[in-house]
Amino acid sequence: MKKLTLLLLCVATLGLASCKKDTIVGPNNLTIIKYIEANQWQLSNDGLTYSATINEPSINRRTFENDGILVYVSRGNTDFYEQLPFVYNVDAYSYSVTPGSLTIDVQSSDNQDFQPIKPTGRTRVKIVLVESFQ
Repeated sequence: MKKLTLLLLCVATLGLASCKKDTIVGPNNLTIIKYIEANQWQLSNDGLTYSATINEPSINRRTFENDGILVYVSRGNTDFYEQLPFVYNVDAYSYSVTPGSLTIDVQSSDNQDFQPIKPTGRTRVKIVLVESFQ
């Protein structure tokens, strides 16, 4: 019985001693703050969409193809962010991304009033690039 206990103790000791500590590195995120001034919103030719484009070189081809891109806006440059897409006061806020830039669109979600309300103040935009490991 003592030999069996000693054998199990030796096996357990060797097994635990051979474990190595792995360092787990979390994903790399990059947060970018940009501003859209009221005069940067452009109305489309059909009068249905206000758009503002933000140039951002961090959104390169690799980021565009492989990583997550999250966008938040703070209407009126307040300390309150809302993640796009969302609807506020019958206007739908959305975004589209291309390598090197991001465009935020405001469209009316109401069939009675087709032209959206143009943002009148400074809009703070938070762009979060979430790196993906494949």
